[in-house]
Amino acid sequence: MAHIVCPLVSAADRARLEAIVADRNRAQKHVARARIILGSADRLPVAEVARRAGVGRPAVWRWQRRFAEAGVEGLLREASRKPGRAPLAEATVRQVVALTCAEPPGEVSHWTGRAMAKTTGISLRSVQRIWQAHKLQPHRIRTFKRSNDPDFAGKLEDIVGLYMAPPKHAIVLSVDEKSQIQALDRTQPGLPLKPGKAGTMTHDYKRHGTTTLFAALNVLDGAVISRCMQRHRHQEFIRFLNAVERAVPAGKVIHAILDNYAAHKHPRVLAWLGRHRRWVFHFTPTSGSWLNAVETFFSALTRRRIRRGRFHSIVDLQATIDRYIAEHNHDPRPFTWTKPADQILTNLNRLNASVH
Repeated sequence: MAHIVCPLVSAADRARLEAIVADRNRAQKHVARARIILGSADRLPVAEVARRAGVGRPAVWRWQRRFAEAGVEGLLREASRKPGRAPLAEATVRQVVALTCAEPPGEVSHWTGRAMAKTTGISLRSVQRIWQAHKLQPHRIRTFKRSNDPDFAGKLEDIVGLYMAPPKHAIVLSVDEKSQIQALDRTQPGLPLKPGKAGTMTHDYKRHGTTTLFAALNVLDGAVISRCMQRHRHQEFIRFLNAVERAVPAGKVIHAILDNYAAHKHPRVLAWLGRHRRWVFHFTPTSGSWLNAVETFFSALTRRRIRRGRFHSIVDLQATIDRYIAEHNHDPRPFTWTKPADQILTNLNRLNASVH
């Protein structure tokens, strides 16, 4: 004989269950559960209820029991699973955070996950989860250098203004040189990248000399004017300025952003500037080379081409740099500065206040 269970369904519950079944936008799992209870209330055998709902008999018994315990609302929510482990006490979390932000005991400079786990008596994975949740990375450190330039604010506002609101009928160039680029050749070939294996490169190398890259990044369109030279004295800098002068269309005012390298302020460079009236030099604050946009281009060049390269001579290195810049200029992107000067000054003032 088929087993029959008849749950007690009030008129209000029946009306609600029938509405769930009739609702075309309702999730099908909710419809099936409502049909189970309605069929059971109509004293249908379990097998018939399961057939009409499209489920197995264990599911019928489970949802009959859930309805008896929690009513219609119990059919509309999923059963909460028991946690695999008890959550850490809030005091333990606060202890880990406080210890991480403090000096560790002994002759070490920072905490490791295993040292913290041993000290607090929790697992390494728990320490890692706490650090991740609170964005703590004790193994990392960021270096900085404060500028002592008395006109820091004025120079900052001047350069950021050129980036964010460049003057009309003018070109803004970020100019600098990357010196001592080494032409390094490896003593033997490395192995290429393969699935599951990183590419290899020998640690030892042969030196073939160095070159200096002079570059001017056009902030408006991202194109780069460049020259590779053997040295980086004021004589080479003037030669590069002449090359830029020839490359920029006549009639355009040129605003050049420069750092405080001695060659940029040499008397002969200043005399050259006096003879070329359309040029205006804007110097970054001392220890403020991060304001010079061309530094981001130098960084990309180093990461993407030079660091892993093999160069058999200085000529080979210079030709590689020229090809990289030509490829960059084929599809340049404008340089975009997003943070206003007043916001930078506010952040620096806050940092100075916290240091003192």
